[in-house]
Amino acid sequence: MINLKSKSEIELLRTSCKIVSEILQTLGSKVAPGVATEELDQLAEQLIQEQGGKSAPPEVGFPGNICVSVNEQVVHGIPGKLTLKSGDIVSIDVTAAFDGYYGDTAATFPVGKISEKTQHLLDVTKQSLFEGIKKAVEGNRLGDISHTIQSYVEKHGFSVVRDFVGHGIGKEMWEEPQIPNFGLPDRGPRLKKGMVLAIEPMVNVGNYAVKVLDDGWTAVTQDRSLSAHFEHTIVILDDGAEILTR
Repeated sequence: MINLKSKSEIELLRTSCKIVSEILQTLGSKVAPGVATEELDQLAEQLIQEQGGKSAPPEVGFPGNICVSVNEQVVHGIPGKLTLKSGDIVSIDVTAAFDGYYGDTAATFPVGKISEKTQHLLDVTKQSLFEGIKKAVEGNRLGDISHTIQSYVEKHGFSVVRDFVGHGIGKEMWEEPQIPNFGLPDRGPRLKKGMVLAIEPMVNVGNYAVKVLDDGWTAVTQDRSLSAHFEHTIVILDDGAEILTR
């Protein structure tokens, strides 16, 4: 069942989403050659606790406070001793609860100087998210978001990951509906005012196929091509979508 959020719940979600967005931007500002992914995780833990929140990943057994995915790692990269180097890209996904409501956001950051092709991957992935958000309008269907993201990505020669999807969010980190980043238009549930959705395209340079490593969490591209990930939490209102994690 898709839970529609009340005005008071949307206010609580605005607060949570604002906090995780600010934390993500702080973490992004620390991305640099020589920084270990566990340093970003430790800083995230500190920032979340300072705001009186709780990090979501440990609740489901993930061994970190945030997901930090480098280069061919698509999502759910485990923070550790891995040191970033110039030319890498790193996707940081921050999900945390404040006053019982979750905020969720992600972005991919360049480490030092990256190639033009890699920057193009980041630009296309980020823009595909905004293209999808444009379709988050009351009366449209969920498939309109999915189809728009896929079409934009493939028009630019990249592929969208199919094994992982966006999701509803609120009192739970993962709520209905699931939001694929591919599919046909005019399919799926009708979008309604009060829906809060975490939309998150994951885009690969090569094939869309992924696999999960032996650690049980880290998903990588099968062909080891680069992958980027951007995510916003949005709420559908009378005049369209409001990005809560802007």
